[in-house]
Amino acid sequence: MKILVIGGTGTVCSEVVRSLLSRRNTEVLVLTRSGDKAKDLPAGAEGVVGDLLDPATVRSVFRGVDGVFLLVGVTTTETHAGLMAANGMRMAGVKRVVYMSVHRLEEALHLPHFGSKLPIEAVLKSSAIPCTILRPNNFFQNDYQLKDALLTHGIYPQPLGEVGLSRVDVRDIAEAAAIALTEPGHEGQTYNLVGPDVLTGRGTAEIWSRALGRPIAYGGDDLDAWEKQVLAFLPPWMAFDFRLMYTFFQARGLQAAPSDLERLEKLLGRPPRKFEDFAVETAGKWRR
Repeated sequence: MKILVIGGTGTVCSEVVRSLLSRRNTEVLVLTRSGDKAKDLPAGAEGVVGDLLDPATVRSVFRGVDGVFLLVGVTTTETHAGLMAANGMRMAGVKRVVYMSVHRLEEALHLPHFGSKLPIEAVLKSSAIPCTILRPNNFFQNDYQLKDALLTHGIYPQPLGEVGLSRVDVRDIAEAAAIALTEPGHEGQTYNLVGPDVLTGRGTAEIWSRALGRPIAYGGDDLDAWEKQVLAFLPPWMAFDFRLMYTFFQARGLQAAPSDLERLEKLLGRPPRKFEDFAVETAGKWRR
């Protein structure tokens, strides 16, 4: 079975590639815009250089592919790239697609990187391609980017608020994707990918305090201050988009329903990973 992974070589797709490579009789291709990154793929994965915004890529990259994992990055052209991919898969006769969307999508369509995913979902669901939608919550692994703030300044800066999110481990996303792509019975299904605990900003800081063995303070919910800080390394459109997202998180949260956890546990064949275990594991890696 030949599977194309679209979404570059980032945190999620790297884990999807590893999970697929662990399965027998699975050939893995990875679409990336960088030839250098294509050289750094795990053994057994083949890089294909291209861009979903390029019709030449869309016309060629899906030929001979049985299944596709589709992740479209947060950009100002997210919807367009996703619809280009949907057309390329349709023209090539792809047999199965797993699309990574976002949890509780319909409740926050005003968020640019939430609302951008709705047309892609709609087109895939209405196509003749058997499709599975994965809707993950906020990732545990987003906290990798906060290493310096945690270790150097003793601050947890992600302004999650006090309502709480059911955050998920990227490895659970990858395993769910590999199952949906390689095993029958998941066509037409939508799975909410969530963790077992409701995590607030303050509660997350406390978990990091225990894992690191040192006090970690929560940076607070001041989004004016947060946006000013992140504009040092994020483009203004992305900082604005993410500010809107954190405003939603602080007001509404992003929590799972019990049925979400039941379905995910059935899909994985085990309970989803806990954030506290992730934090302890990550703190150990950072110490080494």
